[in-house]
Parts: sequence; C-alpha cells; structure tokens
Amino acid sequence: MVDPAQLTADLIRCASVTPVEGGALTLLENRLSSYGFACTRVDRGAVSNLFARWGTGNTFGFNGHTDVVPVGDFAAWTVDPFGAEIRDGFMYGRGATDMKSAVAAFAAAAMDFVSETPPDGSIVLAITGDEEGSAKDGTMALLDWMQANNENMDVCLVGEPTCPDVMGQMMKIGRRGSMNAFFTITGQQGHSAYPHRANNPLPAMARLVDQLSSSELDHGTEHFDASSLAVVTIDTGNTATNVIPAQTRTTINLRFNDTHSGASLTSWLQTHADAIATAFGVDVSLETSISGESFITPPGALSDLVARAVQVETDRTPEMSTSGGTSDARFVQHHCPVVEFGLVGKTMHQVDECVEIIQIHQLKSIYTRILRDYFN
Repeated sequence: MVDPAQLTADLIRCASVTPVEGGALTLLENRLSSYGFACTRVDRGAVSNLFARWGTGNTFGFNGHTDVVPVGDFAAWTVDPFGAEIRDGFMYGRGATDMKSAVAAFAAAAMDFVSETPPDGSIVLAITGDEEGSAKDGTMALLDWMQANNENMDVCLVGEPTCPDVMGQMMKIGRRGSMNAFFTITGQQGHSAYPHRANNPLPAMARLVDQLSSSELDHGTEHFDASSLAVVTIDTGNTATNVIPAQTRTTINLRFNDTHSGASLTSWLQTHADAIATAFGVDVSLETSISGESFITPPGALSDLVARAVQVETDRTPEMSTSGGTSDARFVQHHCPVVEFGLVGKTMHQVDECVEIIQIHQLKSIYTRILRDYFN
C-alpha cells in the first residue's frame, strides 16, 4: 500500500515555489511509472507539467498542482517550510494543505487501485506546476497537449481544498467568475488654490467608485451566491498639498455568477465610465482582465458519485457549493464534467501551513472509493 502521508512529506520537501518544479513532478513521474503509468512531461515556457495515464477506454481523471505560493516571512515560521515536520498529528510545510497532500492522496489511490484491482478502463493524472502563478502554461498546456494528442478524460476530479472547517463538509460543483477592472481618470493638473484653472480627476473617481460599489449586481441564482464587487485600491501618488493631480487610478475586483459574463460586465463598467467622463469632462479609460468565467457542473452522476464516497468515509454528506475563488477546474470544465473535493483549507497560504495526517489517509480512502464505484 502506498502511504499517502509519506508521499506528502516527500513532495513538501521539494521546494516547488511556482513556477519552479523543485523535483516534485520528477518524484511523481518516477513513482507512477513504476506502477505502469505512461508518463509524459508537458512543459511549456518556464512551467513543468505531468500527464500520466494507466490503461485505455473509459477514463477517470484527477487534476492537481504541486507548485506552491512563496513562504513569505521565513522568520515567522516555527518550522522549516520545506521540512515536512510532524507535530501532534499534523504535518507542517508549504503546500501541506494546498495541495500536495491531495496530489499524494489521489496518486496513492490510483497506484494501489491499478495494482490491486486493475479497472476495465483508464485513470489519468494531470498535474501542473502553474496553478498558483499565471495559470497560462499549466493545466491549459496539459489540455492543449491532450487535444493535440487525442487524449481525453471522461470526467475529472480536482483535489483543491474544499472543506471550510471539517473533513467532508463541502465539495465544489462550479466556481464564480473572476475579473479585474482598471480605471484611469485623467483631468488637468493645477494649483490647489485655483481649482477653477484645473480639472481635478479625484471627485470624478470618487463618484465612479461610489456608484460601482453601491450597485447591486444581482440577488444570486439557484447554485450561486450574489455577485460581488470590491474596490481594492485607489492610487494617485500625490504628495503635494498645493497641487491638484492630473491623474488617478483604481482597481476593482468582481466575482460573478452565471447571471453575467466577463463581456457583459465589461460593457456595464464602460457605461459607467462613459457617464463619468461626460459628467466631469475628464478622460476615463478602462482595461479589464478576466481570470475565468463562471461555470457549473449540474448536480448529477459525477457529484452523486463523489458525495456518496465522502458520506461513507466521513459520515457527512458534503454541501454542493460554488463558493470561493478560482481553480483550474475553470479550464477543465471545457473538456469534461468536473467537480472538486479535497481537504480542510484553513491554513492554506498561511505561515505554518499544516495538514492533519489522518485527513490525508481519509482523502486517499475517499478517492479510492470513488475509483472503485466509478469503474464498478
């Protein structure tokens, strides 16, 4: 039996801060190959990715990442961030929760499953090193390679941490869309004692920000909470009290449900920008960056399969949710039905990130049951 906790420790000791591979994918490639998985490195740009397939035919896929966020303040850690130290039943290290433990759990489940009860079908592991970064050369590169090489997954489970407080509490059947909007308002610089000789962009920005942040985008939908808009920064950089600045900028983040699309929200934002430009006689420019559109895998066979396995192994029926940020499921959903289930995510990205060791074993048991039930 493959010990998922030991494999987690081995992966944590690989300092794979995105986009550095750090030996994590090499480790997995060697282990999976020894169990008969055909492994292909799908590297693009500075990013390393791994595609591993066992068998042919009907395919169950797992997706995850071995890259981790930076350590941050090293002095604030009470353990070596890449030491996989164990204390009181917890394993510590960057990536312990997000998400080397889940990768270890589904890799261990897959290796044991194909060696003990070889399925009439195929298992795919699509593992990226670019989820915590720009995400342009990670799972997207794997999916591009799969399309070019006639590879496929019929369904996919992403192992991101999904449970807020206790194991088995929640699974994800979709995600909200995410986009950023960058406004620049340009007026005319002048002396603050003679405001009539200038055109101050700050009142225009204040009005724009107030209008946007006061807007109610929607009331939520069947599977999604209400969309949200957050002003995350307003920057002018003016240190002089006797100067009216020429320009100011703001950045806004939107998390949106299936009422909207990135295009419809961009149009809505532009309408507000145009109205402010007219009202204040200033120039208002808008740029947007869309991280992902909202999506949902409707409740059905795949979500039921995962929920049953979670219920049996944890005695909890997971809530089907679309909450949280983005994940690589937003790319996979274009390829096949996808859901997410993983660990409790309380410490992800934090100093002294850790995972309860018993949860790693639980997660392997859940993934093993999912495979068994899927192929039977």
